[in-house]
Amino acid sequence: QVQLVESGGDLVQPGGSLRLSCVGSGFTFSNYAMRWYRQAPGKEHELVARISSDGSQTNYADSVKGRFTISRDNAKNTMYLQMNSLKPEDTGVYYCVRRILAFDRDWGQGTQVTVSS
Repeated sequence: QVQLVESGGDLVQPGGSLRLSCVGSGFTFSNYAMRWYRQAPGKEHELVARISSDGSQTNYADSVKGRFTISRDNAKNTMYLQMNSLKPEDTGVYYCVRRILAFDRDWGQGTQVTVSS
């Protein structure tokens, strides 16, 4: 059935870069807006970035704007989050989320990003 699988998380030094991927299956990927959330230890989920179904519209949290880029390749059923100039406060588990209407309907398992020297 519906699956969202994130990958690409790693340990990286401040100022470094990572590219996260999210592969969707079990649904028509191109029909859905998608989101990236993250959760730092002891904190609530934070919306990082969002993208429309066709990739034409994107939005970012103020904390990552200018450093992160969300994109998608619907032919590959894949969404990406390019993260540059990483900061320690970017540390957390990053989740790929399928958006259905106004709901965050389906979540991936998450991938750990740790930014530390």
